Amino acid sequence: MSTGSPAYKAALANRPKADVRVRSANSLKADVRVRSANSLKADVRVRLIDYGAGNVRSVRKALETVGAKVCVIQGPGPISEAEKLVLPGVGAFGDCVASLRRTGLADAIRRAVEEGTPLLGICVGLQVLFEEGEEMGHHAGLGLLPGRVVRFPDHLVAQGMKIPHTGWNQIEPVGESPLFGGLPSGAWAYFNHAYYCRPRPEHTVAVTDYGGPFASAVQTRNVYGIQFHPEKSQKVGLRILRNFVALG
Repeated sequence: MSTGSPAYKAALANRPKADVRVRSANSLKADVRVRSANSLKADVRVRLIDYGAGNVRSVRKALETVGAKVCVIQGPGPISEAEKLVLPGVGAFGDCVASLRRTGLADAIRRAVEEGTPLLGICVGLQVLFEEGEEMGHHAGLGLLPGRVVRFPDHLVAQGMKIPHTGWNQIEPVGESPLFGGLPSGAWAYFNHAYYCRPRPEHTVAVTDYGGPFASAVQTRNVYGIQFHPEKSQKVGLRILRNFVALG
């Protein structure tokens, strides 16, 4: 089902609305407060997965800002020790998946998710969680989320829009998710992507408009994903990371 199709839009419209405070979207910085590390459970062990295709340094700094005890890992062994997993990503879908498989991280991530460890995918780190991606050919993903990753349609360029979608845009919650606790509807986040995810409607928890709505955040069970960059999204991004770290 296409993200821009009437059926998809109807499915999203029938979702329960998230419990968020609606405020003016004219301000770039949402009125949110990131609490100190002392307000979180002590020493939440977050394993940040470094497979050579992620903005690891900036993501680590953001996680530490919200109180996480971060350990950067490059192999599958330490994943079993994690209370939370974060999978960042930049670059091409196929290259990222290939790197995860080559290092043994792909199977370790699947096992951790099966055992109930919360996982947050960021940007391409979200995209590789799906079954298939179409960037530079067709590539199988990790299969943790049903759906595909496709390119923004070329007709957007004819309408004066740019591909990739780069810059600030709004995220609109369309379902219940702990990631958006304390955030207003229409909060601003920073995006940089030419491909977007087509998940099942019931897994979509936020949408963003770029020539039509696309899924900018997904969730099913203990798997979470956001298309935007929280480490570049100022207070909004820090709040989302904090909410993830604070998950019970």
